Amino acid sequence: MGFVKLINMKTIVTFGEIMGRFCPDEFQRFKQSMPGRHNLTFAGAEANVAASISMLGGKACFVTALPDNDIIDACISTLKGIDIDVSGIKKVNYGRLGLYFVERGANQRPSRVIYDRDYSSVSLTPGSAYDWKNIYADAGWLHTTGITPSLSEISAEATETAVRKAKATGLTVSCDLNFRKKLWQWKPGTSASELAQETMRKILPFVDMVIANEEDAHDVLGILAENADVEGGKLDASKYTDVAKEIVKQFPNVKKVAITLRESISATHNNWGAMLYDAESGLSYFTPLENGEYTPYEIKNIVDRVGGGDSFGAGLVFAMNTPELANPEDAIRFAVASSCLCHSINGDFNYVSRSEVESLMGGSTSGRVVR
Repeated sequence: MGFVKLINMKTIVTFGEIMGRFCPDEFQRFKQSMPGRHNLTFAGAEANVAASISMLGGKACFVTALPDNDIIDACISTLKGIDIDVSGIKKVNYGRLGLYFVERGANQRPSRVIYDRDYSSVSLTPGSAYDWKNIYADAGWLHTTGITPSLSEISAEATETAVRKAKATGLTVSCDLNFRKKLWQWKPGTSASELAQETMRKILPFVDMVIANEEDAHDVLGILAENADVEGGKLDASKYTDVAKEIVKQFPNVKKVAITLRESISATHNNWGAMLYDAESGLSYFTPLENGEYTPYEIKNIVDRVGGGDSFGAGLVFAMNTPELANPEDAIRFAVASSCLCHSINGDFNYVSRSEVESLMGGSTSGRVVR
């Protein structure tokens, strides 16, 4: 598979963990499908972003640490196959490939995720082990998330090192807060939310663009939107401007705040949209719009929602690095359309092209056969 790259785009670096993802066929439950066949793919928040950026036509470099064995060779070949620069991957003689298991939900039964990622190589590798000088040599942007620092104290330090060195080199830095309660366990006696706040507040001073969902700002920063009922599938989109302003108030270095707005009617029926707040202008941009009013995409038959947020982040970062899409209104429209399409694809990687995203942006929502 070949990808036409944007000639003038600098490399976008992503730093984090990649794992093996196991998922039963169709919508089977673990108890139905084990023992038996499971689909194995490779996935992880930052790897998902790199994959999507590459398939959209951007230049992506993925940085992580992995053990040296045949499975890792297959993993790296997968990344190379979608034209991701893997020169920043450090092979080590300790740790393991993390795994996670996904049981896809349907209708009123939610999806479930089981993690098996303790002692993964990236969680044991300090920030000083990576060759940041060469990794950032031709780069213009770093993207990371709150997932990598949740794995261990070592990976938290490595994430802080990555963002510090990125800023010192002149890169723009984006961070998806991505709160995962099950993972923030490495400091006994400290709750997941408290540990996330303590850690992420050391990282965010080096971040230019914060990405969050309707829950992250509360869980990671203690900032709550009014009139939000996430479990009930109801959000007051207008209140998220206040959330974004509070993030910028606490971290004046942040120039943009993007918040995805997911209303979960059921596991396979969501409403999907987002807001982008631009600190310089003080304006918020909501999308999708219908007759000037925020009207989210209605996704009624979700194939796989895991990775949907990552595809949003990737779409936004790609747009911000593409001159004709970089204005806030177009950038957020591109990001939401990209992630909307991701809900139709099995696995974490968003196998869609820029032209498909722009077609949806232009109003092509019927899903008719393209002949």
